[in-house]
Amino acid sequence: MAEIRVRDRWGSRIGVILAVAGSAVGLGNFLRFPGNAAQNGGGAFMLPYFISLLVLGLPMCWAEWTMGRYAGVRGFNSAPAIYTVIWRNRISKYFGSLAILIPLVIYMYYVLIEAWCLGYAIKYLTGALMLGPEPSEYGKFFGDFVGIESDGALLAEGNRSLLVILVIVFACNFVLIYRGVNKGIETFCKIAMPALIVLGLVVLIRVLTLGTPDPSRPDQSVLGGLGFMWNPHPDRLFDFQTWLAASGQVFFSLSVGFGIIVNYSSYLSRDDDVALSGLTSSSMNEFFEVCLGGLITVPAAFIFLGMAAGDFTGSTFALGFQALPNVFALMPAGQFFGFLWFFMLFVAAITSSVSMLQPVIAFLEEGFGLKRHASAALLGLVSAIGCGFVLYFSKNLVALDMMDFWVGSVALFVLAMIQSFLYAWMFGIKRGHEELHRGAHIRIPWAVQWVMKYVVPLYLLVIFVGFCYQRLPSSDQQEFKSPLAQASTLVEGALPEWLRTEFTEQELVLPEDATLQAGAHRTADGGWRIVNAQRHLLYRLVPENGQWEVKSRQVGYVESISRNAVALLSVLFISVLFLFVLVLVHIAGRRWQAEGRFDNIPD
Repeated sequence: MAEIRVRDRWGSRIGVILAVAGSAVGLGNFLRFPGNAAQNGGGAFMLPYFISLLVLGLPMCWAEWTMGRYAGVRGFNSAPAIYTVIWRNRISKYFGSLAILIPLVIYMYYVLIEAWCLGYAIKYLTGALMLGPEPSEYGKFFGDFVGIESDGALLAEGNRSLLVILVIVFACNFVLIYRGVNKGIETFCKIAMPALIVLGLVVLIRVLTLGTPDPSRPDQSVLGGLGFMWNPHPDRLFDFQTWLAASGQVFFSLSVGFGIIVNYSSYLSRDDDVALSGLTSSSMNEFFEVCLGGLITVPAAFIFLGMAAGDFTGSTFALGFQALPNVFALMPAGQFFGFLWFFMLFVAAITSSVSMLQPVIAFLEEGFGLKRHASAALLGLVSAIGCGFVLYFSKNLVALDMMDFWVGSVALFVLAMIQSFLYAWMFGIKRGHEELHRGAHIRIPWAVQWVMKYVVPLYLLVIFVGFCYQRLPSSDQQEFKSPLAQASTLVEGALPEWLRTEFTEQELVLPEDATLQAGAHRTADGGWRIVNAQRHLLYRLVPENGQWEVKSRQVGYVESISRNAVALLSVLFISVLFLFVLVLVHIAGRRWQAEGRFDNIPD
């Protein structure tokens, strides 16, 4: 069969490997992975992490490489068209809508974080971020820099430096994507990925040679930092959250479910080796994540901050943009290494962000016959609107968090389940095994196909259900039990001092505006409610066997959306954008049908 020419091709095997690795290597490798490991049992985290890599990550990665190349040599490059080739059904193209929505929405906020990294690198270069040893100064600087205090803060006069940097970063991404797969993405990644390795190794060597900076604190050394990061806590292996976090980290780190790999691999030739290329790009990502990210971020913070470094691991942004600047302030030659660190993060981020644009560009070109300049202009307009939305609603980063959760977490799982279904049940594992080994220089065991058909869908379903169960609904968590002897004196209104003392002794913080509710607001079990000024539930006091159980309210995503107008607006924005993408896919499908694009496609 004569091979159908496509609009663009990779120039070399190493080019596509570096490009796919570049799409995977990003901020998650250097910030998210170390935080996850430190929070979830240290060395114990690595067992479920590597099990997830072998059972979930690699098989899904090979499936995407295989499906993408199979459709690509038949002349199709966008996810809606690729899924239609894999499953000849009129509804299959609509599944591809998620593969357009996910990279588009993630780009809208990811490019903003990318601008933070470049901004911090510039601030270190000029010395503006050497603020001394006080940690609170770096928290204040971060809040002012990203506009965390109020919506629209970054548009106010005198506070627009980030806006200028964002415009520059935005333009750089579109210059690269405009130049195409070969001259743009591949050429850039051939330079950026080696540079990223060099920068990472320089920072790593500096961290590993820090020794014990403060002799009065011998435990805060390189070995102590590595122990803090890697020593196992076996009890965490029995915690479902540890397995959930490990699986999610592998999932996000390899870019599985983004719709990127199926698009990138569609530009390969028929006999290009996808088995070895998939394994190589995944291995390169693991090198950056485990060998660089795992040995730099948390150990460096621990050396100077001690156990307080663990306080930052709950937030990716806190660790990267507040804890580490404090570290660089105490480190010899800290200004130089602070610049290297954040410039490295910027390079890692831009290799990922540019990859998020390509699947959308491919769809606009293939679905509507647009030229490169027209598709880039349309994509630039849509993504700029979304990025402006996140930029304006900067208070407490609510808009960014909502997009990251609903698209960067929930939608990713859904798309991965769809792709595993398409590959294993529609494309077929027998044909998939044959296609994977076309032109391959290595043999993949047949058991991998069995895993793809049965284990991966079940694994993904369990993760997704567990994730939703833990994050979507609100719940009550017991904090302590107390006789609360004076409970009979409780009345609605301000909290009495003796009650505040009970909470203080348990190291629980009550806001100054907290009040008691009873009477008409009394709960069904006869307890009391402690609420804030907005009447949001903070704690419940429930009578139980002569004592009072004090339960804190763990707010889930559903309740948090109802509480916050910006969160609700963010979900509405995503929903409208998804409907817009669905309409575009429908129109493109009608166009393909009229042209007979899917008629007589050879197997």
